[in-house]
Amino acid sequence: MHAVVGEVKIDTSREEEAKKLLDEMVLPTSKAMAGFQGGYWARALGSDSGHSLLLFDSEDNARAAAARMTEGPPPGAPTTLVSATVCEVVAQA
Repeated sequence: MHAVVGEVKIDTSREEEAKKLLDEMVLPTSKAMAGFQGGYWARALGSDSGHSLLLFDSEDNARAAAARMTEGPPPGAPTTLVSATVCEVVAQA
């Protein structure tokens, strides 16, 4: 199993828009990606930093997802992509 670990910066003056973008665009798009196994999205407390962990069945599918993520959010979005890193999942509890 492989993962894509993502980080975004959130415009804190547009938090409602960011949540709507997550619910209406990011989640459905992620679920439709080839090999998608599940995902988690989190926001650092008291921060403008958001994080995601998306799980995929193969390295190829994780790399394809990361490439799509690096295209970034749509113009004018309340978030900015900082990074998308492909990782091998080495343990699970």
